[in-house]
Amino acid sequence: MAKVLVTMPDDFLHRIDGLASNEQRTRSELIREALRSYMRRSGITNSAKAQKDAEKLEDLIG
Repeated sequence: MAKVLVTMPDDFLHRIDGLASNEQRTRSELIREALRSYMRRSGITNSAKAQKDAEKLEDLIG
């Protein structure tokens, strides 16, 4: 598994650590899950936008 160095403000990191502790997870597990969730939402949003764009193009072409 690769390691990634990410910088963030100390107060944000403390909030992440608190949430991870409350959920009995590691910081890495929490951040991985947050990124998975973001990627799923982003894919759904982009897919829906692509569909709308395709429909607009079809309307223009006739």
